[in-house]
Amino acid sequence: MTGCLFTLSRPPSLLVVALVLALPCLSAPARAQTAPDADKAPGTPVQSQAIQPPPSPYPTLPHVPGVSSAATIPLAAKSTLPNLAGAPSATGPAKGDVAFGAYQAGHYITAAQEAVKRLQAGNDPAALTLLGELYSRGFGVPYDPTKAADYYRRAAGEGDTNAMFALGMASLTGQGVPQSDIEAASWFEKAARKGHAAAAYNLGLLYLQGRGVPPEMGTAATWFKQASDAGVSDAQYALSVLLREGNGVPPNKPEGIRLLAAAALQDHVTAQVELAIALFNGDGVPKDEQAAALLFRKAALGGNAIAQNRYARLLSVGRGVPQDKPAAASWHLLAKSRGLGDVYLDGVVSSLTPEERKNAEAIARKWAVTTPGATALQTP
Repeated sequence: MTGCLFTLSRPPSLLVVALVLALPCLSAPARAQTAPDADKAPGTPVQSQAIQPPPSPYPTLPHVPGVSSAATIPLAAKSTLPNLAGAPSATGPAKGDVAFGAYQAGHYITAAQEAVKRLQAGNDPAALTLLGELYSRGFGVPYDPTKAADYYRRAAGEGDTNAMFALGMASLTGQGVPQSDIEAASWFEKAARKGHAAAAYNLGLLYLQGRGVPPEMGTAATWFKQASDAGVSDAQYALSVLLREGNGVPPNKPEGIRLLAAAALQDHVTAQVELAIALFNGDGVPKDEQAAALLFRKAALGGNAIAQNRYARLLSVGRGVPQDKPAAASWHLLAKSRGLGDVYLDGVVSSLTPEERKNAEAIARKWAVTTPGATALQTP
């Protein structure tokens, strides 16, 4: 569920967000009581209006759709094999494993040769799984998903949880085996019950979506928690939304926010956007526009169009960051090239001098080259 990252400049550390959540006394001081609070719903009175700066161009930032919309949740499609170097286990390679070391170094032919040697020396579930991975991707050997599934099945029969997870993914996508959500759920559950975190997350998604299993939010939350406790950022985000909305579980906003922050600190872009919105609005956390701006910027650098739009708005009026309309225009044009228009920000672009506008467009075009989903740059 994280986006493809590109780096323009490294944003400040997100530790400030952790401090805001852990120590409310460190949050930014409230704005002067004489300034109207544009984050309140329309019609909400302010304490004093002795000073009337131009109003903010947007109301309270809305919740960004997340796991409450099951169709938006991708299943984990990461490599079957995690980084197992130096992490011996019953079903993983031991420290100093030559075959897995070669695999992790990208020496796939050597990895295949070493795995075959191990199989010739005796039964070796980890070597079977490694060969399955190589054949499923065509790394160092011919691409052969059917042969890969055979290796996975042999390894799974010996209790290898990575192989069970791989068979779940193969069943889900029909790669080398008949497509079957029911089989996918079965393999994910077998692996999850043996502690495989990614399998637990995917099983939770299947229960959320009712694919191969009955739709059960409570059961989905249970599997999300297992994966979340193991540090899977997608699961932390998914469970945080269920907890904040009370969907399938008793509502628990503080815990939901804690998990949202945990996912954000692992560079989960959607979590960063939602946490930024919560910080900006003071929704479940102390209001802190500066911390919100940092998160919007980080997610914007991660290619999230919503974050690019929100950060542009903050820059346009100087909320949480110094006002910088040309920079706001660049971020807006980039978000717009990915399909997220904004009439207000079109006006900001139009208000620039010809030179400022030309520079903003040039910067946006440069960024668009490295941004997934960007189309031809559109200008007002």
